[in-house]
Amino acid sequence: MGLARNIVGIIGNVISFGLFLSPVPTFFRIYKKKTVEEFQPIPYLCTVMNCILWCFYGLPIVKKDNLLVLTINAIGLVIELFYLTVYVIYANDRKKRQIVGYVLLGEAALAAVVVLVAMLALKGSHRTLFVGIASDIFNIVMYASPLAILTKVIKTKSVEYMPFWLSVAGFSNGVCWTIYGLLPVDVFILFSNGLGAFFGFLQLSLYAYYYFNGKDNSREGKKPAEVQLSNQPGGAA
Repeated sequence: MGLARNIVGIIGNVISFGLFLSPVPTFFRIYKKKTVEEFQPIPYLCTVMNCILWCFYGLPIVKKDNLLVLTINAIGLVIELFYLTVYVIYANDRKKRQIVGYVLLGEAALAAVVVLVAMLALKGSHRTLFVGIASDIFNIVMYASPLAILTKVIKTKSVEYMPFWLSVAGFSNGVCWTIYGLLPVDVFILFSNGLGAFFGFLQLSLYAYYYFNGKDNSREGKKPAEVQLSNQPGGAA
């Protein structure tokens, strides 16, 4: 079971890494245009908090044998902070830069509270329970955030705003980490990523329905990748 778990975890790391890199076209566009336009930093700020908590959860002092969870979220944290650095550099609006700074400070404070409570007030399974619940909350938010685009798909009856391969990757990520959470059972990894797989299934089901029954999806307009990537979650366990 240990070998199978490691293999699934490595596959999950590869998929999660791809999801962390998925906003690269968005930030390359920001770099070329020297402006953040209407792109919002909130998805990346949320992913930072998500990665911080899962890094903590992956430490042996919280949960043993979760090195693969620690590594991918540490990598994701660095990537997301890089995105936010680029965002701040090219945010012409001072208010946008301040929002990023204030939210990061708030996240640092919240993370510090979680760490202090877990280390000073809790031990053993109680520590794992506390950190696991906190991590699950943010992971569910990450998985659920792309669902906002479903409203536009239903309203327009078109899948032009939902890139297929990103939806596939999100679903695959949820499935992979759900399997990882079963080998052996880790209820926190299992629960949030099981929901993530379900959310991904909803996206793909809606895509399939409107692809075959919706309006013509070839019309010109805003590129779907640019819409979706601005709301892309971190995708890590």
